[in-house]
Amino acid sequence: MKDLVGIKELSRNEIELILNTASSFKDILKRDIKKVPALRGKTVVNLFFEPSTRTRTSFELAEKRLSTDVLNFSVPTSSVVKGESLFDTIKTIEAYGVDFIVMRHSSSGTPHFIARNVNASVINAGDGINEHPTQALLDAFSIIEKKGSLEGLKIAIVGDILHSRVAKSNIYLLSKFGVNIRLIGPPTLIPDMTDHNVEVFYEMDEGLKDSDVIMMLRIQMERQGRGFFPSTLEYFKNWGLDIRRLKLAKKDAVVMHPGPMNRGIEISSDVADSKQSIILEQVTNGLAVRMAVMYLLSGRSENA
Repeated sequence: MKDLVGIKELSRNEIELILNTASSFKDILKRDIKKVPALRGKTVVNLFFEPSTRTRTSFELAEKRLSTDVLNFSVPTSSVVKGESLFDTIKTIEAYGVDFIVMRHSSSGTPHFIARNVNASVINAGDGINEHPTQALLDAFSIIEKKGSLEGLKIAIVGDILHSRVAKSNIYLLSKFGVNIRLIGPPTLIPDMTDHNVEVFYEMDEGLKDSDVIMMLRIQMERQGRGFFPSTLEYFKNWGLDIRRLKLAKKDAVVMHPGPMNRGIEISSDVADSKQSIILEQVTNGLAVRMAVMYLLSGRSENA
């Protein structure tokens, strides 16, 4: 496989290979010298058409840990603002002989289109409301670290599932591992996902009962063209995670969030900062997972 554009296209074995490789890279990140020459001589372009803090920083650090040459493409100062098409921009970048293109774009399917038209390996860092594959992989890695396995877990995904590429990639991944997936949120923000063997709950308390993992999602106001709920105050009252609701899950349940968090809207500070929260561990694990993805894509593309 040359590219990573989505979880849907991956087999369970391929996912397990990535996660196992990430485990080895996490061991490297614990060393005093965290840099390895695994991809020395390779060149990466980070092409972000949407704002990002965690994902972009994580990819750039992962690339530097692997000893790649990194170019961060700045959209506002590029020829894109002069009207250059995305296709011409990408072909120009490819002409420099880059090996990887890490891309985030507001239009769903854009990384898939680019992957079909370039020889470089394309990694999807989020496309519209479609997928965010490396986030789902790092989430799975984080869960396995705490629970030992994904098999048989009850995982509640809470919030704006309709607009969440994180939720979709997680649903595609977890459904390959025999997970009991629970979708919780307002009826207006839960799409039809019946093809993926999920349970839907509109009542937060009912959906959280006996959950092993609670995965909170950000309310994506920038993608909502109309009112999907009365107010943020009303939203937190019905679907926000606080200490009382956390107690409905299993005693050893873990709390996750892909970030950025809207405290007091999706999650209370006492939960976000609690011992059951693994939100910052997700950030750390993102480095290892993205290193693993690039390492594996490089090896496979060379053998193709």
